[in-house]
Amino acid sequence: MRIVCISGSNRKEATSTKLVRYLAASIQEKGHEAQVIDLNELQLPLYSPDDAEQHTNVKLLRESVLAADAIVLATPEYHGSISGVLKNALDYLSFDYFNNKVVLSVSSAGGAVGISSLTHLQTIVRNVHGINCPEWISIGGDARQFTAEGQPVQEQVIQRVQKTLNYFLNLSASTRELA
Repeated sequence: MRIVCISGSNRKEATSTKLVRYLAASIQEKGHEAQVIDLNELQLPLYSPDDAEQHTNVKLLRESVLAADAIVLATPEYHGSISGVLKNALDYLSFDYFNNKVVLSVSSAGGAVGISSLTHLQTIVRNVHGINCPEWISIGGDARQFTAEGQPVQEQVIQRVQKTLNYFLNLSASTRELA
């Protein structure tokens, strides 16, 4: 399967981006393709329906998501919601990009967990006809520490992420067979 992993932060050392890169590496280790789209690197203009087709980075985002079999969306939690950068990127994508694709929602929060951003993200996914993975990943506080190699420091974070990732991949494979 081909999985696109979108990091919805515009911060260079964002823990949500570190988590996305760890997830992508794990996806590849499990024999699937993984593409990381880091919205700090792939900067998009502010969404406007009038200019949606014009920008090269928008085309790259759209082509990548359209070609994916499943999607990982990661966001930092800002004021109880998703980042503006991720919301802007999602505004460029319509039903065609998410229809019948399983989406794993992932968050990183300064507090214990980022549940509010995950529920907001799942509402958006539902409205663009994606299939929300019932499991999600949220890391917060001390759980946001990563090694220099990009692996979570805490063993329980690794176990939780791997368990959720396996669930997501199995669900994605199952729904893909039905399509």
